[in-house]
Amino acid sequence: MKRVHRLLMIGCLWLPLMVMARPETLPGVTLEPTQQQWLETHRSLRVGLVLQAPYAQFDRRLQQLYGANVELVSSLAKALHLDLTWRHYPDQANLERALQAGEIDFAPGLTQTPATLRLWLFSDPYMRVPQLIVGPRNAALGVELEKLDAAQRVAVRMPGVLANYLRANYGNLNLQGVPNDREALQLVVGGQASYAVMDEAQLSRLSRESEFSELAVVGDIGLPQLLRMGSRPDWPLLAEVLERGLQALPAKELEQLHQRWLQPRYPRISESPGFWQNLALLLGLLLICALITLVWQRRQQSQLERSLLATRERLVERHARDEASRLSQFAIDQSTVGILWVNWDSHVRYANPAAERMLGYGEGALLEKPLGDFEPSLSMERWLDLWKGARSGDSGVGQFETRCLRADGRLLPVELSLSFLRFRDAEYLVVYLADVTERHRATAALRESEARLKGIAGNVPGLVFRLERDPAEGGLEFPYVSEGSEALVGYTPGEIQHPQMGLRNLVHPDDRADYHRVQDLALANEQDWAWQGRILTRQGEQRWADIKASTRRLGNGQLVWDGVVWDITQGKRAERALARSQEQLRELSAHLESVREEEKARIAREVHDELGQMLTVLKLEVSMCELAFAELDPGLNERLTTMKRLISQLFQLVRDVATALRPPILDAGIASAIEWQARRFEARTQIPCLVQVPDHLPALSDARATGLFRILQEALTNVMRHAQAHSVEIELVREAGQLRMTVSDDGQGFCPDQPRPSSFGLVGMRERVLMMGGSMVLHSEPGDGTRLSVAIALEQEERT
Repeated sequence: MKRVHRLLMIGCLWLPLMVMARPETLPGVTLEPTQQQWLETHRSLRVGLVLQAPYAQFDRRLQQLYGANVELVSSLAKALHLDLTWRHYPDQANLERALQAGEIDFAPGLTQTPATLRLWLFSDPYMRVPQLIVGPRNAALGVELEKLDAAQRVAVRMPGVLANYLRANYGNLNLQGVPNDREALQLVVGGQASYAVMDEAQLSRLSRESEFSELAVVGDIGLPQLLRMGSRPDWPLLAEVLERGLQALPAKELEQLHQRWLQPRYPRISESPGFWQNLALLLGLLLICALITLVWQRRQQSQLERSLLATRERLVERHARDEASRLSQFAIDQSTVGILWVNWDSHVRYANPAAERMLGYGEGALLEKPLGDFEPSLSMERWLDLWKGARSGDSGVGQFETRCLRADGRLLPVELSLSFLRFRDAEYLVVYLADVTERHRATAALRESEARLKGIAGNVPGLVFRLERDPAEGGLEFPYVSEGSEALVGYTPGEIQHPQMGLRNLVHPDDRADYHRVQDLALANEQDWAWQGRILTRQGEQRWADIKASTRRLGNGQLVWDGVVWDITQGKRAERALARSQEQLRELSAHLESVREEEKARIAREVHDELGQMLTVLKLEVSMCELAFAELDPGLNERLTTMKRLISQLFQLVRDVATALRPPILDAGIASAIEWQARRFEARTQIPCLVQVPDHLPALSDARATGLFRILQEALTNVMRHAQAHSVEIELVREAGQLRMTVSDDGQGFCPDQPRPSSFGLVGMRERVLMMGGSMVLHSEPGDGTRLSVAIALEQEERT
């Protein structure tokens, strides 16, 4: 049991990968917001590799890297969408010097030691490489190092961490140092050493060579090499991102990586030459037996085919005749068209069930009856003319409509088709009867529908039309124009339908180009179209019209446009009056706002100058009293000190009131005013505020600078009250003759489309922008912050 237990432990230690529990698929790497933001700005990273097989090697012919660490980092870069720059070094010392020189950002396949902890930030282990005991294939499994005697030599690479570990923990071992792992295996093959100790990666590289095919893994020393991802110590967020990426890699992908690069390969039975010789001999015997069996089967099959071929052909021919006969009779019996076979004397020789049902007779009741019983107007003379015409192939008598007399006395409208037939030395005239009752009803319903449509279109307060292309010439024509045209434009439908008239000549000359563009585009793309503009009546009166047309394809494939022309003159007049009213209200609001700002500036100057001068004189008088009488009375000195402090507070209050009415910083330019307001916002809310303004900014007029500054104040007030943001960014740029100010925050955001009855800040900002002739764009989503962009046109003198 102890031996089985040790074998199970060895099998478990052979697992090279220590991966945290995670899903087999990689839906994506989940990062914290700070990590995602850092990664967005650091997509391009530099990877350092130590050239050591099988972890990393360089193919000089293809000029590319390959190996276990190369594939691992490539998968990690694909998951994190990184742009990597690869750099390789001959050993660990050169890699660490490159890190200290700032030439690389991270490196895979590192081992954490006290010395390396001062240079790298390490991730959790992503790969576990066991240290294995290798011996002859016929040696016992489960070798324990503590039970080896001094007569059994153990080859190990010296100097190295593995040799130091064995020397410190297994004093009984007879260690034999070698410069590399290959020589250690060669000593075991040559019998100069009993075992060799090396890591699984090097054994995987060497086990593929035929020289070491007789060696096998016989144990594990229990000291795995834990491979980690190391990153530069000044980027802790890079270490966190790499850790998240490693955790998101599927365990199956890491297992496949281990199988390709690190798992040792041993000779299989298929690699033995004797195995292939025996297999070829066995396949040859099986092939000979198969050929003999095939020849015998072919001989029996040919005899059976000859005996069955004649019978098969006879059965197929008989079955085809019977099937054709049944199919023909079934088609005739199930046909919805009545079929009559009539002899030269006009008597019926055959009638299918459809003809019997159509004429109201029972089964077999139509036989031997003359056609004159069903068609009273059919005389014998006319019948003979039909017979002769059908017999000679005259197309003039082939098809016509008539009324047949049913058995109940009713007349049935039918369409007759005649066809001459010779069958078994006899001549017949086949009469096909099709009931056209539904067709007549549909035609009557169509006429009634057209009459109803004309009545509706004639009462519509507008002009209804149909537009289509002339199939012959390809031009446009109006096959239908409603009677409402005369009330709308004074022209009759016939005048508008004239090729030289149409709707285009009704359009006002100033709007005709736009109308042609819209209509030509719709006709070219075969789509609906709509247009609004001015039209002229016969009397020269100008009216506003709304023309809409929808496309429809007829049964013959022809495309038509059904449309209507509405008179919207009253609506346009009301719309223009409303627009003029809104423009006047906006001009009034702009005037009131300008007067308000001027009044604020005047009050601010008077408060600052007049009240400031009085407070200065008052402070001087108190100071003079303090110099003259403070030493006479200590209580008076204390009172004077209190008065001076109150005067100083009043000074600050005067400055705050003047600044609130109109900040003096506006006189220094809008850029300085924005920077000043941002610093005041930071001091009041403790929210970092990043300001980006150009160095050389054109001077704005006082009204425009004040309006832009007030919009910024309102935006920052909204951030302070509602956004719950962590940072704010203000940007002022000059682009294409415009000055654009953008205020962005990373707060909770909101839905701009949702009505907020008590919110007038956005309305006020939008009105200020419209007063200055600018535009405002607001973008916000719940949980994604808010972005406000305001653009105003620079004045002509400013642009100059």
